[in-house]
Amino acid sequence: MSSTTAPSPLFPLTPLPAFGYASPFPASFVFGVSASAPQIEGAAFEGGKGESNWDRFSRQPGAVHGGDTLDVAVDHYHRFDEDFALMASLGLKDYRMSIAWPRIIPDGTGAVNEEGIAFYRRLFASMRKHGITPWVTLFHWDLPMALEERGGWTSRETVDAFARYAEVVVKAFADEVKHWITLNEIRCFTMLAYGFGTKAPGRREPEAVVNQTYHHAIVAHGHAVRAVRQHGGPGAQVGLTDNCDVSVPVSESPEDIAAATAWFRDRNAHILGAIHAGHYPESYLKRVGDAAPKVLPGDFDLISQPTDFLGLNIYTGHYVRAADNDQGYEQLALPKNYPRADPPWLHLVPQSMYWAPRMVTELYGHRSIYITENGCGYDDEPVTDGECHDLHRRDFVRGHLRELHRAIGDGVPVNGYFLWSFIDNFEWEDGYQRRFGIVHCDYGTLVRTPKLSARYYARIVQERRIL
Repeated sequence: MSSTTAPSPLFPLTPLPAFGYASPFPASFVFGVSASAPQIEGAAFEGGKGESNWDRFSRQPGAVHGGDTLDVAVDHYHRFDEDFALMASLGLKDYRMSIAWPRIIPDGTGAVNEEGIAFYRRLFASMRKHGITPWVTLFHWDLPMALEERGGWTSRETVDAFARYAEVVVKAFADEVKHWITLNEIRCFTMLAYGFGTKAPGRREPEAVVNQTYHHAIVAHGHAVRAVRQHGGPGAQVGLTDNCDVSVPVSESPEDIAAATAWFRDRNAHILGAIHAGHYPESYLKRVGDAAPKVLPGDFDLISQPTDFLGLNIYTGHYVRAADNDQGYEQLALPKNYPRADPPWLHLVPQSMYWAPRMVTELYGHRSIYITENGCGYDDEPVTDGECHDLHRRDFVRGHLRELHRAIGDGVPVNGYFLWSFIDNFEWEDGYQRRFGIVHCDYGTLVRTPKLSARYYARIVQERRIL
């Protein structure tokens, strides 16, 4: 061999495409960001807003990390125009937000607060100016405190009050909003709030009471669907956002996939299963026995109304394999050193982004799915020399989008992805210690600084492919 001749490679490499590793996302695919009113607005007692359950809960000793409250949050109430200008500068044109029930009907049942209506009109006008489309969640956990004091989601009164609130909001903003989400993450404002006591109002009730809160929530969902159908106007669409329990088969063998599917069906029977069956599945009723929820005539006529899409909030998942037991499946415990973000529950399972949409398609027949939240939280994300190098979040986004892209390629009807969250915010019982935003907020000065992940995500949105 001549000394000037390079050896042939053992494995010839195929040249990579100019941008990204894979084919583009579909042209109609929606890329956006998410946030919620109580977590970012602040102005907790301005503009006629009433007290919420989270305003009260955050003042209970030990309820929220560091005694943090929602009073100021990131002051989006006063700074929304600059926030939307920043959003637009990143090429983000779809924004999932929520409306604060206590800002619209301060005591939950009484007079409508016209100042609250006017605030959201100004907010929607700013979004329109910046070319941003609103995707509006009617309830993102901030219940008027007056209703909480009368039982909250354990009471049927809250369902009736929500039905009126949903009608008021949809009527008021039908011209500005065409994408409606009924409720956000039923498990969090029911089981975690009234069973585990970790979220407002911090109660620990028996199983029967918690199961009744599930039922009240899905009836409320039905009322919101009805409100959009009756008052949303031409082109209005509506769906639920659910944080379903997600299973990932240990191997993609037929037996492990079947086991993971059975686990998913059982774990989600009381919400997605009930909504789509038009009744509670017999397996669920057998499991809960005397603690089954009480159902009134006509409830499931509301609950099972068709929706236009399903929103999924996906953060993590559970590994499941086939087993020789009554269920036919086994959930595996994670090793102590399995990778996770800073929240102890947020283990990194990117395949959840493939399997959750696939499961709801196969089990419930959904034909339009949006990932309405996906993100990760970390406690230490300093800005140094004007930059925040959140490479862990960049890796999280890239890995999860790869699995979502795979799902779309396999025919799963996923039509959009909203990254949580646009900006660091009040992270519920974790207060302000835990940051989920792609935009850093200095809580002392309220200065906004886009993180590395914001620039990275902006390029993905611009190129419509994973980079």
